[in-house]
Amino acid sequence: MRDAADVVLYVGKAKNLRKRLSSYRVANPDRMPRRQLRLLRAVGRIELESCPDESAALARESELLLSLKPKFNRVGIWPATQRFVVWRRVAGQLELSVTEIPEADWQQAGPMGQSVFRLRAVLARLLWCAVYPGRDASWMPAGWNQGLFPGITRIACGDLADETNALLEKLFAGQWEYFCEWITERRTSHLHAFDQAALAKDVEALKKIMTAQRAPRLVSAP
Repeated sequence: MRDAADVVLYVGKAKNLRKRLSSYRVANPDRMPRRQLRLLRAVGRIELESCPDESAALARESELLLSLKPKFNRVGIWPATQRFVVWRRVAGQLELSVTEIPEADWQQAGPMGQSVFRLRAVLARLLWCAVYPGRDASWMPAGWNQGLFPGITRIACGDLADETNALLEKLFAGQWEYFCEWITERRTSHLHAFDQAALAKDVEALKKIMTAQRAPRLVSAP
């Protein structure tokens, strides 16, 4: 969206352009945010660009936001801090963390944006469920269900330490479906429906995060 002087005011993306533009047709001041009303009053013309698919559209939108920094966009106009999910096996424990600069003795996946924190939380809960298949959520470390994790999250894996480490390598090498199947198969079926639903929710979240990553291979050798 540009103003009368051809300055870009706003950059957006839509799968259904007709539906997206129709939402601007009736500028009801009682329902529409003031910021959006100011935008509509300032728009002189709308310029359209078509892209071959949604991934290309997202990439183009990000490029324009970072280069133009439109007045009426709030998100995406500054580069996001890139972070890594890192992990290592220490004796019978698996340690997970998030960092901007991975250290040499950690395996790493990334870089990623804000989704890295959600990914760490989902991975920690799923791996805990797999290591302790018969325990319900009440046994999980305090705060984990609320997404509260220490700087280094530790899971006592015992004899499964090597296997969980290898599974993380497979996950970040693109074999996330295999990883999800292993997690689901490890969990016992007699647990409460709440625990089963929480597991399914985290598995689905992991799938979405992994499929959203554009890089086909996220693993870097330590």
